[in-house]
Amino acid sequence: MAVQDVIKDTEHRMQAAVDAMRHDFSTYRTGRASPAVLERVHVDYYGTETPISQIANISIPEPRQLLIQPYEKSMVVTIERAIMKSDLGINPVNDGTGIRLTFPQMTEDRRKDMVKQVHARTEQGRISIRNVRRDGIEQLKALEKKKEITEDEVKGQEAKIQKLTDQFVGQADDLGKKKEAELMVV
Repeated sequence: MAVQDVIKDTEHRMQAAVDAMRHDFSTYRTGRASPAVLERVHVDYYGTETPISQIANISIPEPRQLLIQPYEKSMVVTIERAIMKSDLGINPVNDGTGIRLTFPQMTEDRRKDMVKQVHARTEQGRISIRNVRRDGIEQLKALEKKKEITEDEVKGQEAKIQKLTDQFVGQADDLGKKKEAELMVV
């Protein structure tokens, strides 16, 4: 593996860690209706655990309400049960042809709990970025051991990897701060 491949792989993996954080944050319930909160809810669809988005149309008729309309009417009760079992903390309203989820205003305690989750997830993101940095540096040292690059080149590439690490940790922190601000809006 060449030095540039190591740098590109490191950057790609750091970007993947930030993207995973962004995706996880989109599933956090903030008090606004978002179809992303249903991504973690799976329904038994003919013996297969299937995301709701694959068996129903999800729309947002109002800012704090989701409307779930299954493609098959027989799935309404199954989806309703899956939502009740989930950790969403929302009671579904079944109108026979669809399910309405109304998102209540979040309490102060719930907001603080969500902020703690955001901080924990942000820290996980930082850790994974630093682990990628460690792996990249180990790959460079392996190349040095094989006499493919010199010690000076390793030092220069380590500086590049550190710069990438700082950049992606900064992105992770920014994502965490934005989500925290979004959660604290009443």
